[in-house]
Amino acid sequence: MFPDFVTGDGAADAANVVAGPNYRITVLDAGLVRLEYDESGRFEDRPSQSVVDRAFPANDFSVTESDDLLEVHTSRLHLSYDKRPFSTEGLSVQAKGGFHSSGSVWRFGLPTRNLGGTARTLDEVDGPCPLEPGILSRDGITVVDDSGTVLLGDDGWVVSRRPGTLDLYVFAFGRDYRAALAALYRLTGPQPLLPRFALGNWWSRYHPYSADEYLELLDHFEAVATPLSVAVLDMDWHWVEIDPRYGSGWTGYSWNTDLFPDPKAFLEELHRRGLAVSLNVHPAEGVHGHETAYPAIAQRLGIDPASELPVAFDPTDPEFIAAYLEELHHPLEAEGVDFWWLDWQQGGVTRIAGLDPLWLLNHVHYLDSGRGGRRPLTFSRYAGIGSHRYPIGFSGDTVISWASLEFQPYFTATASNVGYGWWSHDIGGHFFGEKDDELAVRWVQFGVFSPITRLHSSKGLFNTKEPWRFGAPAEQTMERFLALRHRLVPYLYTMNRRAHLEHQPLVQPMYYDHPETAHAYDVPNQYMFGDQLLVAPITTPRDDGTLLGAVTAWLPPGAWIDVFTGLTYRGDRSIVLHRDLDSIPVLARAGAIVPLTPAGETSGTANPQTLELWVFAGADGSFTVAEDSDDERWALTPVTYDAASGSVGIGAVQGSLESVPGARRYEIVLCGATAVDAATATVNGATHELEVTRGPVPGSVRIALPQVPLTSAIDVSVSGDPSLRTNADVRRRVFELLDHAQVGYALKEEVYAAFDDDLVRLVPQLTALAIPPALRDAIVELVTANPA
Repeated sequence: MFPDFVTGDGAADAANVVAGPNYRITVLDAGLVRLEYDESGRFEDRPSQSVVDRAFPANDFSVTESDDLLEVHTSRLHLSYDKRPFSTEGLSVQAKGGFHSSGSVWRFGLPTRNLGGTARTLDEVDGPCPLEPGILSRDGITVVDDSGTVLLGDDGWVVSRRPGTLDLYVFAFGRDYRAALAALYRLTGPQPLLPRFALGNWWSRYHPYSADEYLELLDHFEAVATPLSVAVLDMDWHWVEIDPRYGSGWTGYSWNTDLFPDPKAFLEELHRRGLAVSLNVHPAEGVHGHETAYPAIAQRLGIDPASELPVAFDPTDPEFIAAYLEELHHPLEAEGVDFWWLDWQQGGVTRIAGLDPLWLLNHVHYLDSGRGGRRPLTFSRYAGIGSHRYPIGFSGDTVISWASLEFQPYFTATASNVGYGWWSHDIGGHFFGEKDDELAVRWVQFGVFSPITRLHSSKGLFNTKEPWRFGAPAEQTMERFLALRHRLVPYLYTMNRRAHLEHQPLVQPMYYDHPETAHAYDVPNQYMFGDQLLVAPITTPRDDGTLLGAVTAWLPPGAWIDVFTGLTYRGDRSIVLHRDLDSIPVLARAGAIVPLTPAGETSGTANPQTLELWVFAGADGSFTVAEDSDDERWALTPVTYDAASGSVGIGAVQGSLESVPGARRYEIVLCGATAVDAATATVNGATHELEVTRGPVPGSVRIALPQVPLTSAIDVSVSGDPSLRTNADVRRRVFELLDHAQVGYALKEEVYAAFDDDLVRLVPQLTALAIPPALRDAIVELVTANPA
């Protein structure tokens, strides 16, 4: 019925199996073991809702057994089992590696401590909410119970499990978190590739737009140079004010022609403007007699259309699902709908035991969306482990509050602990709350550095997220950040490929790279954004004295450079970072290379004509830019940086040249170098003098390169001092900080008078002064970041 989804094999390699009359133990990996118990001795090899591939390579493990004891040893775990029905006393697995025995042993029936996973929805959440368990633990061991999920039959449809069977997966990778994630993705399937358009800005608002009003809105976004790539129409695209005998109006599939008199022409115009289109659907109420498609779907399901009897929503009936897709959704897709927002909120029970209708909708819609070789995409809520196969996640209707914003960075990063890498939040919040320009800006800044940037709000005259509906400073900052999101697409798209092929979610907690460092667990809202950037969003209101927002961060060892302020930082320490409304802390590690679209090419998300390469001094670096046309015909452009000489190498494009513009220009923005004053490029043996100008951030230079064929390699050499600069302009920055601070003039004079070239001596002097703590901390950050 549906395209083949299961790319792996539900059956395990026989060499990995240890079995008895009622039990089966499968050593899938040195740190992953499957435990099954069934009194009938019938074990399950079919894929499940969560698990799609058990055909791991043969593993190295040892088995010792007696009549009443079975022990399995791998390099990562020790299993002990009494060969009886699973019990707390008789079945245990211990993670090896020197962990304390009280935490590193899992016993059947007992919970394990772990670092958390994610939640089904943030609907009406105002602050934190409980998270479902993840697969990572500082104790080194966790368990996933797959016993209650449905199975996928040979025909691709779902079937219930036999009652009374147990099916558990124990992850015992210690603190090798990346190995645990790789095993999870091998077991449950990789993260799919997203279409390129999904990585730009989405506009969504619960509002009864007309076609003309929507196009006027887009004109305004274009006039203020704020790019969009996805147009989301909430439920008012269809008829909602209907005769009560047909239902509530929440479910609908027929265009409201009062608002959209020519839907096909409207969709064509959105596509002409470079926008993909998604429509909201709430399918739970079925199909009623007022729908355009009612006669066709009723007839297919044996209902006399003249009766106008409702067609009930029944996800357990494959005939209904086929008609639901083919009669309701395919005609709208033929008109121009690119993907669907499945706004399912009606419970988790169906006629098939264990079948969650949300999961089934995600499954069938995602598979169906790939018809004709298109890159699949759907937009829906989380439905348990394995849901990463159906991106993108809709996190639900959050309350507009600082508490909601404060929770979202942690929530997003922690979702990676169950492999769920593509959350989309209602940026700015959905409902309730009050207007707060600062909160709106900080939410947009986080949204730009989150997996999906989707502005959204609930129905109302005043609750909306257009930047121009806020004060001038807020508007300017939001528009600049939203433009930056489209500039980031080359980087994000490369990370999209990395997520798919290398099992690396875009957003990762700091403890992935630093599992043995306690500080990495103490910054829940800080995360790596891809492999080159560290982000610490500001999620609390600014201080009234300094007018700065602040966040406590931990910088890993090495040197770090702020991409907005140009400040360089020594790592391996905790520090309070302060920023005005114009930026948040986004730091690149020394040697980082980040590809961007130039500011003048951000109207869409296409592969850019000019590629801007931001290179950060202080360490050697390499990066391969990945591009295609949503068809996996990859064009790969390798870029290298040599820190000692400051030279940049841009390799010839490898792979499919058709996927990138035929002739491309490059610009290099070298950040953090002490003094670079000239540059030359060597292309095919010819040397070109290059223009070097001041860069976009303090301490940066811009180097413009000539247009070259894609098959040519470019070597850029610089003259001057390419070493990582220290912050020689600290005095100027402290003056500006004091100048803007809302404190007494006498205090400003006293603090500035204490400032001399001995920065080490300044810090204790500040402590002795009667200075507000927030102002003192902001000065200390500047003085101790990386002084000359």
